[in-house]
Amino acid sequence: MLVQPNTVYIAKAGFHLEVVKNHNGKVQLSLRDSAMVNHVKPAVDVTLQSAAKIYGKRLISVILTGMGKDGTDGCRIVKKYHGKVIAEDESSCVLYGMPKSVIEAGLADYVVPLPKVLQVIDKLLDEK
Repeated sequence: MLVQPNTVYIAKAGFHLEVVKNHNGKVQLSLRDSAMVNHVKPAVDVTLQSAAKIYGKRLISVILTGMGKDGTDGCRIVKKYHGKVIAEDESSCVLYGMPKSVIEAGLADYVVPLPKVLQVIDKLLDEK
């Protein structure tokens, strides 16, 4: 499926979601049925790593409440390609594992409670 502007995509349970370029150079989403990453499938690390290579500094990654460290390795690649990382502040998290891991790894450009995430995204989009 081709990536469309102003559209939210959610990974299908049991599959990793990758961002790839097709033979025409258009960006599309691909589902991959491969081994679990970080003991989960889908894993946001898979999605972020593939998206960072395509979108580079235009990528904004948001890590919200969740258990474990999924997202940390992906955010490391996002930063390598000069993208931005927003992590949810502990004050609004139900499970602080994923954001905490990203923050402790020094990868978060912004740490904000959930109600402020959109405000930061808007700010970053205005800068681009």
